[in-house]
Amino acid sequence: MDSTTEATNMSANVKQAVPFFGVTDMESSLRFYVDGLGFAIKRYWIPDRDEEYPANGKIRWCWLELGDAAIMLQEFMPQRRPKETLGTGVSVNFMCEDALALYREFKSRGIQMRNRPSVGNGLWVVPVTDPDGYRIEFASPTDAPEETELEESV
Repeated sequence: MDSTTEATNMSANVKQAVPFFGVTDMESSLRFYVDGLGFAIKRYWIPDRDEEYPANGKIRWCWLELGDAAIMLQEFMPQRRPKETLGTGVSVNFMCEDALALYREFKSRGIQMRNRPSVGNGLWVVPVTDPDGYRIEFASPTDAPEETELEESV
């Protein structure tokens, strides 16, 4: 097999990049991502769960989707929580058709923004931060001038 064929096979094999965030409190993270941003829980893991979903079972890992995008969350065991601040240096960008429509939806769901949406690199950027400090940005292409900030109507 030549290197061109091998590279084609490898690229056809890779399907999606999915950020995996360690979180300190799954319940507050799910409120943020599911109730606030509109992600849907597609897969989950509850340790020591029996065949009947127990009412007191707690999700420890989950796969969330919004449109074609996905993230995974897993709650740290108390003894394994890192000492350093989570989210430092981490920024995940979701490319969208209309980031400003998402901004309005997020605001209606009570999500607080780090900053007002603004234009950077030819994109409207809607920045949010999750409960553990992970920076999430939703972006969509625009012709608006660089550094334009969204004007809020009163």
